Amino acid sequence: MHAAQQEALRAQLDEDRAQQVEFLEEHGTGPYNDTVTDIGVSSSGFSDEGRHAEERAELLGALETARHRVHQVDAALKGMDEGTYGTCANCGTEIPLARLEVRPLSVLCVECASKAEDR
Repeated sequence: MHAAQQEALRAQLDEDRAQQVEFLEEHGTGPYNDTVTDIGVSSSGFSDEGRHAEERAELLGALETARHRVHQVDAALKGMDEGTYGTCANCGTEIPLARLEVRPLSVLCVECASKAEDR
């Protein structure tokens, strides 16, 4: 992979990370803690409790997904710094640039990813 290609992917990853961190911070949390200070859902009575519980659960799930994505981006950026980015974590072959452009967080080549899905 050429330096320009890697820099374009790095910029994409940095943007993704920034968006996820912004989302987390809007809700009073961050990528490295489980505390949420602003869930943004309030209850106005017993009849709304079920709906609010569902909204809270959905938001907590979205926060966990964002936190996990930040960790994946961090791992990808670390791989870039260490020179391992773009190498399949399973078989060690180079992940094609076209795959990384579509899925910059890919850690498996297409063949290994297909095998993993079949399991």
